[in-house]
Formats: sequence, structure tokens, C-alpha cells
Amino acid sequence: MLLDLGQNINQSIEYTKKLFSDFGRLVILIILDIIPIVNLIVAGYMARVIRETPSVDSPPKLENYGNMWIDGLKIAVASLIYMIIPMILIILGGMSLFASFMIPIQGSGFQKIPFGFIPAGLGAMFFGIGIIFAFLVAIILAMAIVHMIKTDNFGKAFAVSEILGIIGKIRWGSYIVWLIVIFIFAVIVGAIGAIPVIGWLISLVISPIFGVFAARSAALTYTSSESPTVTTAPTAPTGAPSGKKFCISCGAEIPDEATFCPGCGKPQ
Repeated sequence: MLLDLGQNINQSIEYTKKLFSDFGRLVILIILDIIPIVNLIVAGYMARVIRETPSVDSPPKLENYGNMWIDGLKIAVASLIYMIIPMILIILGGMSLFASFMIPIQGSGFQKIPFGFIPAGLGAMFFGIGIIFAFLVAIILAMAIVHMIKTDNFGKAFAVSEILGIIGKIRWGSYIVWLIVIFIFAVIVGAIGAIPVIGWLISLVISPIFGVFAARSAALTYTSSESPTVTTAPTAPTGAPSGKKFCISCGAEIPDEATFCPGCGKPQ
């Protein structure tokens, strides 16, 4: 089943709304999210959302905090490895353009010397290349994280050929549009956080909610790349009750309107 962006977003929003059915869980996520290092648990919770999608239609319980922290650490490390080169280029270029420091010059007091003695033109080039590189890496990173979690294999985060193949099945045009939509949502969340006085407080509440939404949406996008195999599909028995159909993957009886099998999670 190819990506239907509208359905993806709507399903992700409906899923995220269910966070509010357990107010205590939401409060704990908000508190954990503001504590450095500990907030890796929240990233691990997003990993659990990805892992359970699409077979489970409501956010998971908060449990097994140690496992969630480890999953969050894997996400952080994989993201850092992907972004380390763009970050270095951006930092070097940015500091050469905007930063300077004072050093004593004999007989002249203190003078400003450009950071690292990198010419401004070269710094601008580094900065621009870093931004472009970061954007290109981010395109792959989104599915790399989901692929790592779905396969439960850290090394799969760097299986670039597999990840590109997954994006190809989704279709690049649809995938890029999905990324743009998620980016717009992220910008809106960031803009809300910039509201004077109360913005930071609203941001604390919205951040884990947006994280659950983005995780669910990313997992649905990933799942849309899985092409069902029709050759092994069982034939519905004669006289099967109306309003029912059978999973084309595992053969389980499922509701007629189901788009995913509740048993194996495969798209229909």
C-alpha cells in the first residue's frame, strides 16, 4: 500500500489524541522530557510507538524505563553519527563568520582575530555546504531511525542501500512531501515555543505530544513501503460472514474496513 499522506496524518493525529486518555502518562512524559540524559527515555518511548505501529492503535504504557532509555540512546548515537560531519562544517563556518576572540598584541593592546584564522569566504562555503549536507542527511536519517527500530538492529541504521530502497518503494515524491509536512508541523511547534513569557511552558507540553505524532507518522510511512505478497493469500471459505475479510499475509480473519491486519500488522 503506497503512502496516502492525508490518511497518514489523520491516523497519526487520532492516535496522538489518545495520549490524553491517560493524563498521568502525559505528565510523566513532560517531566522526563525536561531532564537532560533522562529525557532519552522519552526518545525511547517514541521508539516503542514506532515498533508497535501499525498493529497497536493507541500509545503504549510507560514501563520498562531502562529499555526505553537504551532505545533512546541508540537513536541519539545514530543521529549524532549521521550529523557529525554537517555539524562540524556548520560550526567551523559559523564561527569563522560570526565569532572572534581577543588576543594580546604587543604594543597594541587586544585585537580581534577571526576564529581559527579561516577566511570569511571559506567559512561561508563551509557553512553553506554544512547546511545542504545536513538537509540531505536528514532525508535519509528519518527512515534510518525507523528501520533500525523496526529491525531491532543498530547496524541497520546505516544500511543506506536498504533505506534508499524503502524510500523508493514509498516513492520519493510522496516521501519528500511527507518530510515537508512534518517539518512544517515542527516549525509551528518551535514558533509556539517562541511566544513571550508563556511560550516555553507551552513548548514543554507540546514537545512529547509532537514526538508521538511524528513517530507514529514516520512508522506509518515506513510501513507503506511493505508490499503485500498476494501469492500466499488464503481463499476465504465459502459462506464466510459478510463484513469480514482475511489478511493477505497471515490469513487471519479481520474486519472488512481494516487497512492493516491487527494480528501481524501487515498492510492490506
